[in-house]
Amino acid sequence: MKEMPRVAVIGCGPAGLMAATVLSEAGLVVDIFETKGSAGRKFLVAGRGGLNLTHSEQAEPFAARYGNNAAIFKKLLTVFSPADLRAWLRELGVETFIGTSGRVFPKDATAPDILKIWLETLGKRGVVFHYHHRWQGFSQTGDPLFLTETGVLREFPASAVLLALGGASWPQTGSDGSWTAFLAAKGIFLEPFRPANCGIEVAWSEHIRTHFSGKPLKNILLRCGDRQATGDVIITTHGLEGGPVYALSGMIRDLLEKNSPVPIFLDLKRDLLLERLQEKLEQPRSKESLANFLRKAIHLTGPAYSLLREICPPEDLKNPAILAGHIKNLPVPIIKTRPLAEAISSAGGITFPEVNADLMLHKLPGVFVAGEMLDWEAPTGGYLLQGAFSTGYQAAKGLLKWLGHTPPQPPPSSRPKS
Repeated sequence: MKEMPRVAVIGCGPAGLMAATVLSEAGLVVDIFETKGSAGRKFLVAGRGGLNLTHSEQAEPFAARYGNNAAIFKKLLTVFSPADLRAWLRELGVETFIGTSGRVFPKDATAPDILKIWLETLGKRGVVFHYHHRWQGFSQTGDPLFLTETGVLREFPASAVLLALGGASWPQTGSDGSWTAFLAAKGIFLEPFRPANCGIEVAWSEHIRTHFSGKPLKNILLRCGDRQATGDVIITTHGLEGGPVYALSGMIRDLLEKNSPVPIFLDLKRDLLLERLQEKLEQPRSKESLANFLRKAIHLTGPAYSLLREICPPEDLKNPAILAGHIKNLPVPIIKTRPLAEAISSAGGITFPEVNADLMLHKLPGVFVAGEMLDWEAPTGGYLLQGAFSTGYQAAKGLLKWLGHTPPQPPPSSRPKS
């Protein structure tokens, strides 16, 4: 340990910024390094469609969203919970509200607004930002090395290091996974990065690609194996995107990797029971076209009808019972998932056995990791950002303990009364 505790946080995404928040609040001298020329780029990407900060779900089901790592995240969410996150935002001057789906959003602030306040707060605490610094591993003395914009290799003396370099999705934000080689060389085991919360590819006809790319399939149910998800799905030139697709993409990806058949099915009218649907389809349609009949009888229009024509044999469309079955259970042939670079998030990275409970690497004492560098995945809906915030908080808390400092506690008002 060096005489003066000066800490290097590497990575200016949500996990790194949360770690810098905790460390600077404890009075440490914090330098934060970023490959790109500005901070919080992936945080800004998350805010493009409305900034879903976290979720109001209860602790047990919330932790279960992290799949095989549910037990680990149950503990992490106890240390820095969704309620703690909302209390911290309130301290920044950002009020939040719970939407009808249980998701948590800022009331009157955008992602750029929050990031601006956040960075200003860190600046007032003396946090120093170093942009255009790409991490290059460690020197012989154990200090982090950086390649600067001018091509100079810079060594930075630090009492401890916190890595928050992201996964490998959205590489244009800086999280390109290039750091893996430096840690693998130290004997740290990493799972390969794979796409998570991503679209899927389907061999559409030219008609579907030309006429329906960008069109939604509203209020459908998507099923794969024993899992299902509901909501709106978007037809794209390459296949399908949207919340239900992202929710099942991890399972689809895993099946594809095992070379297993991946049958996914669309329920195009999930608000109608099969029997009731068949009754409606058995009504006489006179000389009406099938498209007009389906539009009037069950409000099936546009892209949904075209998908039926695309996938079903023509003779099936003439039989009400078979047609009803296809509408409720339309098979969609998947080729593959979309590339990792396009995914909302990534699976893979440093496995949890490589770190202790404080998220310090066993093989590199004094080096802590947070965010998507760790091998975890979660669905969209606030779970991804919460995971980044909670791991950033825990890693910073562990770093403070390792240096012999007292970690700050979340605001008492955020804790439930016993």
